[in-house]
Amino acid sequence: MEATLLSFPSSKPPPLQFHTLKPNTQIFRYCKPKFPSFKPSPFPSIRAAISRTRKEETVETVKTQLENCNLLAAIEYTGFTVKQFQNLRRSLPESSKLLVAKNTLVFKAIEGTPWEALKPCMKGMNAWLFVHCEEIPDAIKPYRLFQTEEKVENDFTGAVFEGKFYGPGEFNLLENMPTRAEIYAKLLGSLQTPAIGLVGTLQAPARDVVMILKAYVKKLEEESGGK
Repeated sequence: MEATLLSFPSSKPPPLQFHTLKPNTQIFRYCKPKFPSFKPSPFPSIRAAISRTRKEETVETVKTQLENCNLLAAIEYTGFTVKQFQNLRRSLPESSKLLVAKNTLVFKAIEGTPWEALKPCMKGMNAWLFVHCEEIPDAIKPYRLFQTEEKVENDFTGAVFEGKFYGPGEFNLLENMPTRAEIYAKLLGSLQTPAIGLVGTLQAPARDVVMILKAYVKKLEEESGGK
C-alpha cells in the first residue's frame, strides 16, 4: 500500500518588501488656500469728499449771508415739519433769509467776528434767520405770526444785533425798537420844538439817542447827495 504524502502550504507569511522612496518623491502636496482678495471700496472716500465739500459750501453760504446783515437770530428747529418750514420761508420778506445748518458750521463761519456773541445758541438744532434790513421789528413779526397760525412753540433761542447778544427773554427789546419812520418823526419833532424837547430826547436811553443821531446823519447825507 502506497502512502500518499500531502503537502500543505507554508504558514509563514511572505517576506515583507520594502520600497525606498527617492528624495524628490512627494507623497503629500501642500496646497495654499486661496482666499478672495478684498480691495477697499472707493465709495467711502468719495462720500467723505462730498461731505467735506458740502460743509465748506455751508460755511461759505453763512459768510455770504453775514454780509450787510443787521441781525442774526437762532430759532429752535426741532419738531418742524417740512411743510411748516416751507410756509415759514414763504412768509419772510426778501430781506430775510432762513437757513438750516449745523451749529459747528455756523460757528466756524462767525468765529472771530462780532457775530461770535451768538455762541450761547450753539446747542440743539437751529434754523438761522439772517436779516438784511434795518427794520428789525418788521423782520421778527413774520415769525410771530407764523407761531400763532401754525400753533408752534418753537421760539427764538437768541440773536445778535450790533454785536450784542439778546436772549429769549430780551426779544421784546428788539421787537419794540422804533422804526425808521418813528425815528425820523421823533428827531424832527425834537428839532422843531423848544430846547426842552431836545433835552428830553437827550435824556432818553443812550441807545435811542445813538440811533436817532445815526438816522439824522444818514438823512443829511442822502439829501446832500441828491443835490
